[in-house]
Amino acid sequence: MPMKYQIYSLHNYRKIPQIDKFSEQDLKNIDVVGHVLPFKTNNYVVDELIDWDNFHEDPIFILNFPQRGMLQPEDFKSMASVLERETDKVELKKAANVIRHKMNPHPAGQAHNVPELNGQKLPGIQHKYDETMLFFPTQGQTCHAYCTFCFRWPQFTGMDDLKFAMNQIDYVIAYLKAHPEITDILFTGGDPMVMKASILDAYITKLLDADLPNLQTIRIGSKSLSFWPYRYLTDSDADDVLRVFEKVTKAGKSLAFMAHFNHYRELETPALEKAVARIRATGAQIRTQSPLLNHINADSDVWSTMWRKQVKLGMIPYYMFIARDTGAQEYFGVSLTKAWEIFRGAYTKVSGISRTVRGPSMSCTPGKVRIVGVSEIKGEKVFVCEFIQGRNSDWVGQPFFAKYDPRALWMDDLKPAFGQEEFFFEEDLARMML
Repeated sequence: MPMKYQIYSLHNYRKIPQIDKFSEQDLKNIDVVGHVLPFKTNNYVVDELIDWDNFHEDPIFILNFPQRGMLQPEDFKSMASVLERETDKVELKKAANVIRHKMNPHPAGQAHNVPELNGQKLPGIQHKYDETMLFFPTQGQTCHAYCTFCFRWPQFTGMDDLKFAMNQIDYVIAYLKAHPEITDILFTGGDPMVMKASILDAYITKLLDADLPNLQTIRIGSKSLSFWPYRYLTDSDADDVLRVFEKVTKAGKSLAFMAHFNHYRELETPALEKAVARIRATGAQIRTQSPLLNHINADSDVWSTMWRKQVKLGMIPYYMFIARDTGAQEYFGVSLTKAWEIFRGAYTKVSGISRTVRGPSMSCTPGKVRIVGVSEIKGEKVFVCEFIQGRNSDWVGQPFFAKYDPRALWMDDLKPAFGQEEFFFEEDLARMML
């Protein structure tokens, strides 16, 4: 029997069966914060993933339902005041946008990642690292449910000037031909797996028919396994989606399904296990990643449990990220010191098979910077850092040192160690950002 997909958003979430468990303050918190940050969940998340006997502390509830602490106190008060006196949607959006623009809606210099082809900007593509291109298909700019930490939250709030989207695959192919250094294309969003199989197939077929020798891997970044595994089981075009995956692997390309899991609870349903098995049967690899999030997974036991469960299901742990400096970062953020301690604590509890994971990593303006550890060198306590990826590929693998700061949450909080005025990459980066 197909599972019917039921969306709950700000407009109808009071219809969820568990609504009688909410206090008036709970409802107000959701209404206020949900007018600023995107809010959408579904019946699978609500019925199968959340522990409603302890929902205030439940990680999946916090992952989906807006919480008061996700806004600064003055912003919560301001938005609540507007809601009490205003019902006009235009005025509500204006008030919300004032707050949104204070929340760093485009972190890590994303606007600088948009490339050009023959003098024309390609707003549905990002090309930050030599080997990897990101593609934002227009039909994939939503998700089955929204994560409250999402660093691409402007995509879902109607801030049209801050969207990335493109449905012109011919431009993508032309750009790939012009840049033979690109070996990987990542379909991202939103979530490309909200697209119909026929649309995904059209994009994939065009790429394969273009016969691009430099293109080795097609990646698909998706939260669908966690939020709607029935996409691969009982949706009307579930079998068609899997045939598209098979088309990639049979063409001799690698298909990497980049699955987002934030807590081991997301790995424990029968539907998830079946969906993973079906995807792997197409020849695709499933790699897993997540940011480290206060209130959700800021515990080494959660991570080690999650990695072990992923490996047991045949998935490959890939990244632990640090929560980006956008949206509700102060609510979700974990200090770099604690992030390293949690990563190391989890890493020591798993076998070598799980140690494919890398982190904790910041996807910041210069690139992906990993906190290798905390050390003391010549009497100075320092963070040991390295680039996993960089805007300049020559930076990759080079260790560098930052002054130890127990309060630091992000790359911008770090200062060079040993009396240096700037990090080794800063002059080069400044030229790139002009």
